[in-house]
Amino acid sequence: MKNLLYFIAGLLAVVCLQPSSAVASSHREAPLISNDPLADNTDLYAFRSPANDQNIVLIANYIPFEHPAGGPNWYSFGERIRYEVHVDNNAGTPGSDIIYRFEFKQMNEDPTTFFNIRLGKENLKTTYTCQRSMDGGRSFQTIISNGIVPPPNIGPRSIENSTVGLGTTYDKQVEKGIMMASTGEKIFAGPVDDPFFVDLGIFDLGAIRSENPRDAVAKFNCHSIVIEVPIATLQKDKKAVSMAKNILDGDYVIGVYASASRQMIKTLYAAGDVGYDGEYRQVSRLGMPLTNEVIIPIGMKDRWNATKPSNDLQFAKYFSNPELALYMDDSQFGTAVPGLAPLRIQTNSLGAFDFRNGKPGLFALKGTESVKGTALDEAAFGSVLLPDNKSPRAVDLLPIFYTGVPNLPPYQLATGKGGRALRAGKPFINNFLPTLGDWLRLNMAVPTTKRNSPDFNSLGLIQAAVLGLTDPRYNASADMQFIPNMDGFPNGRRLEDDVTTIELQAVGGVVLAAIGLWYDDFIPGTTASPVTPMLGKVLGFKAGPTKNDKEFKAMFPYEAEPWRGFRGPSYEGKKVDAPAPPASTEFAVRVKNFSCTNGDIVFEAVNPAPGKTVEYSAAGVSVWTTNPNLRVEQELFWDNNSSGVLTLKARYLNEPDSQVSMEYDFRKQCSRARIASEPINAPASFSINVLGNPTNKDVVAFDLRGNAGEAMEIGVSDASGRIMSHAAFNATGNVERKSVRIGRAPGIYFLKVGTPSESRTIKLLRE
Repeated sequence: MKNLLYFIAGLLAVVCLQPSSAVASSHREAPLISNDPLADNTDLYAFRSPANDQNIVLIANYIPFEHPAGGPNWYSFGERIRYEVHVDNNAGTPGSDIIYRFEFKQMNEDPTTFFNIRLGKENLKTTYTCQRSMDGGRSFQTIISNGIVPPPNIGPRSIENSTVGLGTTYDKQVEKGIMMASTGEKIFAGPVDDPFFVDLGIFDLGAIRSENPRDAVAKFNCHSIVIEVPIATLQKDKKAVSMAKNILDGDYVIGVYASASRQMIKTLYAAGDVGYDGEYRQVSRLGMPLTNEVIIPIGMKDRWNATKPSNDLQFAKYFSNPELALYMDDSQFGTAVPGLAPLRIQTNSLGAFDFRNGKPGLFALKGTESVKGTALDEAAFGSVLLPDNKSPRAVDLLPIFYTGVPNLPPYQLATGKGGRALRAGKPFINNFLPTLGDWLRLNMAVPTTKRNSPDFNSLGLIQAAVLGLTDPRYNASADMQFIPNMDGFPNGRRLEDDVTTIELQAVGGVVLAAIGLWYDDFIPGTTASPVTPMLGKVLGFKAGPTKNDKEFKAMFPYEAEPWRGFRGPSYEGKKVDAPAPPASTEFAVRVKNFSCTNGDIVFEAVNPAPGKTVEYSAAGVSVWTTNPNLRVEQELFWDNNSSGVLTLKARYLNEPDSQVSMEYDFRKQCSRARIASEPINAPASFSINVLGNPTNKDVVAFDLRGNAGEAMEIGVSDASGRIMSHAAFNATGNVERKSVRIGRAPGIYFLKVGTPSESRTIKLLRE
């Protein structure tokens, strides 16, 4: 603890002595950057990959409010801008440890036309170079040259038409844009649907539309850089996640921020020429969402954008006494902002502690016996978390944004504390990286909550706290265990996380309540449940829309494709929670048949128009094709930890606006395969008994009994998903001896046996 105190003290001294930058993310959040949209960060995401849990996905988005029909000069990444994604994995080294740098260039393939796309050629065709630094920016290695950026999704004539356009599908353009770096990263850079969702009515002095909120970003696009990288590349000692001590191992914490930098001098010449000179200077950055939008005051926003996280201590006071808290306090402006009425900060928590702006909070405990051994101990971080008796939120909001939260009392769930907030409780977060700056922190050791799990929730760590406090699966023990959504914001940020609601709830004191500093209507020794009416109001509060206007993809690059420009005149925000329009009975898509052993899937159009050709697609299955007989990608099909939800699409050929879709969960359909031998009493229509597992032979035999006459299939794949053998037959009803061929190489293989309605998967070990 003392070493950490010395480190923090030294860091504070360095931070305070550094001069601040004097130059100018989120959507148009600062005066200077609002005039430079190509360099404007909009959002940053960092989460463990739902398709491969050995990887981390980093997403940096730029260019706010791209209108899909914003031609004839569509948006693109800018030239002479350095777009960077920074990763800090070691608090003992200054600044970024790993940097991914992207620089874009453009060319006109056909300067004789005023069209952006014509006759198979692109104007303003954009490519990029990606460099990586593993030594904090001292040296860079080029890992992608001439990376492909998909063109804007202008319309069907520009993209699909084979005579005057590109003669392809936009899905194909996205596929072409997926690059594999020489160092193992998977990278995409290009236009996407803006994944953020928010009702911007909140900027009318906190107006919250509880009835019919509007997603102000719906049907707008942005430009995205997506990097999927192995955990071992980002971990400070290059360890795989399998080497973590536990699911909250502090050695697996990283901090992430994205930035854009421009050269210092811009010169306008005759004939429209522009010159750039001088060193690059940061003009925009983004770590934690909404920091510059709703925490930093307008007079400091340009300074904040130009400042490195290492110099962020100058902004700490805005977290210790956030302006938003004034509108959740009836002694200030709370009564004038009825939309925030459910959020009322603790004024008398446990009968003693007031967390309103300018109040003492927990400062009275500083230096007392009750805080010894906790994160509030003066020998640990007390000088940062309890700086004075007028900074109440330094104890919760400041660490969330500036240090991450350690797995130490009091930052553990109230479960197991016996009513004593400063005692040890149930661990549920450790993303502590004490760099005293605005980074989006992620503990890479925390498992992934499956996107199709009934427990998955857009409230992220708030929902994990609710489950840890109230759900019998988790609140019966104060021991460490994985609670769904522990991988959600503010432990990283998933695409689905409702960060606006989460941050407003946090300003309203919900984190304090989760660790046992309950709301005012909880009376110690009297109130039966901590889930009091005040806490219930906070948990029921919604800041606006709760999900994106497009479904996210199950596979890389995860974000939805950009909205098409040629779609008609209407682009207003989508009404959220409005009654759904009646389902069409004229044209739909469904699954006609699915094989639970090899992933074969047959699409079927319902009530197609006579004489029209239907084409089908689904992420993880196929790009657009008129062939309805398809197969799920084997990496997705054989990985039982990946999502089984497919979004099936159908449309009439050359009529993109006719598209219809449906969701199909093939794992649910097949009763979700289990990698294990069958339990004795498992309800199943067939049984399997493998003869020899592990084996040193190329052929494995097993006894199988199925219902007489039932169609069955057998498939074998290796660990990469490559199919080794496949066969179909009808069961006789008796025990049948079957054999399958596996690979000659030692390793893990998977035997999948199934009927049209269920399947079983058994892991085979070839010695």
